[in-house]
Amino acid sequence: MRMDIRDILDDWPYEPGQVTARRIRGNDGKDKIQFRLDLGLLQMEVTGRPDGVRPHGFDSLLDYHEHLLEQHRVQHGGDEGFELDDQACELLRVEGVMFYHRYLAEYVLEDFEGVEGDTRRNLRMMDFCLRYAKHPADKYVLEQYRPYVLMMRARAMSRQAMRDKDSRAAMAILRRGIREIQALRSYGREGMSDGSAEIAILQAMAKDIESEIPPDPIRKLRQALARAVRDERYEEAADLRDQISRAVAEKRSKDSKPA
Repeated sequence: MRMDIRDILDDWPYEPGQVTARRIRGNDGKDKIQFRLDLGLLQMEVTGRPDGVRPHGFDSLLDYHEHLLEQHRVQHGGDEGFELDDQACELLRVEGVMFYHRYLAEYVLEDFEGVEGDTRRNLRMMDFCLRYAKHPADKYVLEQYRPYVLMMRARAMSRQAMRDKDSRAAMAILRRGIREIQALRSYGREGMSDGSAEIAILQAMAKDIESEIPPDPIRKLRQALARAVRDERYEEAADLRDQISRAVAEKRSKDSKPA
């Protein structure tokens, strides 16, 4: 059996500053994701835990600890007394890095549903540690990464909406992502400033998408009405009010028709 992977690496050069990934068919007949690194590559399963391991017979360590929590609730009638020690938290963080590598690769491969699933999973892991870790350091060490994970989830969901040709939904997803990051409370901060890199990336995406959205005719009419009233052009304002009423009635009629 050949152990040296030099030929594989030479055929797939590493590009500094670039996230490079590909999807291949494994010897078991199942798809795999490969992620190129400076000193080699990672190979990951497409579903389940990226390394293919099933800890304690569960899909992931997170699933296993959530199972332990449910058992604790049954035995004790609630969450009180359930804790994650430092080793459990460390292993959960190591597992989270596996999913991080996979969703980076999935984003490059434009598997946006995969990115959404893996980012949601890591956010669930962060919430779990934040609530149940025994030591304060284990509660908060992951919180510095939460803005990034929220950003990646919003980017993926927005791009999926754009793929479905729903630019308005894509805009709504990005705005919600920005609000979620701004609302974060971590390390004593009252929230993320608009100058954060994660917010800047989502704002740039929103600006690009907004330029592609056709203007809302009713909104344009209302803006024209406001200008007419401001300039005391009352006859024109009355005509604009009539146009707005007709446009709103037509929109309601259209929206009420069955698809």
